[in-house]
Amino acid sequence: MSWLESAWFIARKDVQYLLRQKATILWTFVMPVIFFFFIGNITGGFGGGGGEPDKLAVLSGEETGFLGDELARRLEEQNFDLVPVETAAELASYKRRLTVPDRLTAKALAGEEATVELVHEGEDLGSDYDQVRVGRALYTVLADLVVTAEAGQTPSAESFALLRDTPRALTLEVMPAGERQDPPVGFEQAIPGTLVMFTLLVLLSSGAVLLVIERQQGLLRRLASTPISRGSVVLGKWGGRMALGLVQIGFGMLAGTLLFGMNWGDSLPAVLIVLVAYASLTASLGILLGTVARTEGQAVGLGVMLGIVLAALGGCWWPIEITPAWMQTFSRFLPTGLTMDALHKLVSFGAPGTSVIPHVVILVLAAILSGWVASRTFRFQ
Repeated sequence: MSWLESAWFIARKDVQYLLRQKATILWTFVMPVIFFFFIGNITGGFGGGGGEPDKLAVLSGEETGFLGDELARRLEEQNFDLVPVETAAELASYKRRLTVPDRLTAKALAGEEATVELVHEGEDLGSDYDQVRVGRALYTVLADLVVTAEAGQTPSAESFALLRDTPRALTLEVMPAGERQDPPVGFEQAIPGTLVMFTLLVLLSSGAVLLVIERQQGLLRRLASTPISRGSVVLGKWGGRMALGLVQIGFGMLAGTLLFGMNWGDSLPAVLIVLVAYASLTASLGILLGTVARTEGQAVGLGVMLGIVLAALGGCWWPIEITPAWMQTFSRFLPTGLTMDALHKLVSFGAPGTSVIPHVVILVLAAILSGWVASRTFRFQ
């Protein structure tokens, strides 16, 4: 056989063996879908801004006055879709619900306490965000009430309208960072992040463990005694792990699209190129780790630890855009961070495929370099 045929033979046998292992099946096909569902639902709806308005059931007391109207208007400005209800039983059927007390305006003007109650069922991140938005609506009403009184005007709907029409000395203009309006939250963050993380975990752990087992059982020594060259062996081992990575990426993208409605944007070919380049790098790293590790425990421990740390620092668990600037810069020196940055550009912000050419070039060069190091240090025993 030629050196390429030998490499293909080894790659085919390795990927067949890996796909028969229960652990590989679990972490390639089962756990990613569970993480898609869990993390996507936990983080869904957090981040706010350009999405669909959130339904907020409102039970208003009697004679809430013009302050009740002002509060309703400002809640709508905070991206709430207000649903008026008549009874407490009807109110309880909604996830988000707000209770406005009787005589809100009269109590506020008289300096009496008036409590507006917000209830958000569940402990997801959206609960905190709802509190921020409702609090902002309340505080701006209170602030305008104070400003009106300080100006010597009688608080009323007319005085609030006059204040609203007064030119502001300072304004803040907010616009999306790209063509798409929605930020990378919920499934749009969870699915690419989980896919990047599990590809790294599987290729580092399963890919490295198989090499350790073959070395301990003498299989690599037998392979070394055949006419197959060292380069063909390393290439074949890399090809087997690369094939496993492509299987995981393909399955993850298909499951994310069919089960969770993932939108991969208008540059799907560029997304695929980024993920293939990333898989090539993780396959090389798996070979390198399998060469360094002396025992199965070391291979699994190092693979899982490196996978989790790189996933966290690279923005696989949360949008890296919410972290400090230094961490965003640091993440781009990591394979996970570089890949997530490219995916966010393409998927979340509608950037053209040409914008990720530097990312692909760096990932491919890193794959070649780590593959060269792995081939130079590869041990048969």
